[in-house]
Amino acid sequence: MAQKFMTTNNQLIDVLDRKDARIGILGLGYVGLPLMLRYAEVGYPVLGFDIDLAKVDQLNAGQSYIEHISADSIQAARAKGFSATTDFSRARECDALILCVPTPLNKYREPDLSYVLDTTEAIVPHLRPGQIVSLESTTWPGTTDEELKPRLERSGLTIGQDLFLVFSPEREDPGNPNYSTRTIPKVLGGLTPACTRVGQALYGQVIDQVVTLSSTRAAEMTKLLENIHRAVNIGLVNELKIVCDRMDIDIHEVIRAAATKPFGFTPYYPGPGLGGHCIPIDPFYLTWKAREYGLSTRFIELAGEVNANMPQWVVSKVADALNDRGKALKGAKILVLGIAYKKNVDDRRESPSLELMELLQAKGAEISYSDPHVPRFLKMRRHDFDLESVPLTPETLAAADCVLLATDHDRFDYELIKRHAPLIVDTRGRYQEPAENIVQA
Repeated sequence: MAQKFMTTNNQLIDVLDRKDARIGILGLGYVGLPLMLRYAEVGYPVLGFDIDLAKVDQLNAGQSYIEHISADSIQAARAKGFSATTDFSRARECDALILCVPTPLNKYREPDLSYVLDTTEAIVPHLRPGQIVSLESTTWPGTTDEELKPRLERSGLTIGQDLFLVFSPEREDPGNPNYSTRTIPKVLGGLTPACTRVGQALYGQVIDQVVTLSSTRAAEMTKLLENIHRAVNIGLVNELKIVCDRMDIDIHEVIRAAATKPFGFTPYYPGPGLGGHCIPIDPFYLTWKAREYGLSTRFIELAGEVNANMPQWVVSKVADALNDRGKALKGAKILVLGIAYKKNVDDRRESPSLELMELLQAKGAEISYSDPHVPRFLKMRRHDFDLESVPLTPETLAAADCVLLATDHDRFDYELIKRHAPLIVDTRGRYQEPAENIVQA
């Protein structure tokens, strides 16, 4: 048995080191697609898996459905042998299987592992000796050994001998020009030391720095810490924004001043709420798991409560601003600027803009939006608006009772907006100089 372990382990590492290993990417979205491109760029043969046939067809036609990923890069990967499929039985062809599927919350704010577990179940019948499975989806500590390990072992393979299992959380930051898949250090924890060694071989050829940890649980907790750190600090500054508003102090001026201190302070910025695939979700994975140990994560939950209430607070500021101008929120024409969760991307996952639109619509406002990165609203799991992006012209701006700046894309003409909008409610602090038609929220 010991000889079998060494042979399988070394053979797989050798295949990975020689770039002869076929890499399977399961989930071809904002995480899986950049990872596919990196493996293809280095020279690995890559097979992509997704349940969405439309995405698979687009990729096989050399097209991209993510704004910051060009069609040229997809075509370059295709030229190097990349293809996509909905046939999960082809997992047997791959030496490495990397899971990059969503881990959202359900309506009770509890972890929804259905995508991870369904994907795992789909590949189990097609596993063979000499493969590595890596989970990149953010989740609670214990998921890899408690949920994936027993399912994978139903294949009859032994983890650490025939099959290798690691957790290596994704750290993508869509649209960030300063960091790429290659340059963001990769955290990695294996279920056994042999798993960790194979994991190092899997990522070492494509990522500049691989940081190995003692366990999958430590790696899972690392990802949660990274995003809980941000969620808590954003919650703090959002709460301070409300305090400063009552005191007639500009929170953005205060942050800029505090940031001049060269030590002991890191600037975080308030907004209309949290967005994206990580920060609004990850803290709840830990709070949920902590209850199993009889623990209450009060600090984290308080920050989550503050951040979750920000859209309601912004809507109240819109209502007050309209009321000061003799207008009611009901029947008002509200033009929302930016529906992506952060500036300069097309990613709408968990965007606070969408909740703002629903809240305003529920109160009787007439909603439109403008977003150069999202020309038409495509239906999402929890949101659906039959809308297209409105061009920003003097006429469209003047026709709105209120322009709500929710996501401050650089492509917006802020001087044009200021000149023609009768009322601007700015949730991002983009307008630093006070003006009669600008209200900070």
